[in-house]
Amino acid sequence: MKRIGVLALQGAFVEHIASLERIGVEAMPVRLPGQLDGVEGLILPGGESTTIGKLMVIYGFDKCLGGLVLEGMPVYGTCAGMILLAREVEGTNQPLLGLMNLAVKRNAFGRQVDSFELNLAIPVLGEQPFHAVFIRAPAVRSFGPEVCVLATLPGGEAVAARQGNMLVTAFHPELTSDTRVHEYFVRMT
Repeated sequence: MKRIGVLALQGAFVEHIASLERIGVEAMPVRLPGQLDGVEGLILPGGESTTIGKLMVIYGFDKCLGGLVLEGMPVYGTCAGMILLAREVEGTNQPLLGLMNLAVKRNAFGRQVDSFELNLAIPVLGEQPFHAVFIRAPAVRSFGPEVCVLATLPGGEAVAARQGNMLVTAFHPELTSDTRVHEYFVRMT
């Protein structure tokens, strides 16, 4: 059985654990760097990216995660997780892992009241659209040649991407009953 860790410092980690368990994957909350031993992949959940980033520094995740990901451990960032994985974030100097060749904008679509849902074409998941939930979501502003954009909004904003063993979505698949994004990530492990 696959064992996937979910960073459990702040944010929607419980929902990711439930999504993984629904597809028969052992999901483990990760609160300390030593708990990364034995996991085959890690999810960085949505939440408050500045808070998660500061807590990652306090607990030492900023020192160990980069090496693990560069050695090949798959990592998936949703919303705040996307921000933390990006090499650059517009208008902030918050702590970042900076591992993925993306520049993103926080709250790209507005404030909490501007949150939205839509059916999104994600070809790597099949023909059926994915019902995506965007809550104070970031968007990709630019990306390097090694980044594969997996989904865009009708206006052209990139909202899902992959670079090698790193996956990001600006939306929250853990808030839906559709487990295809989690299944895709598990296949990456």
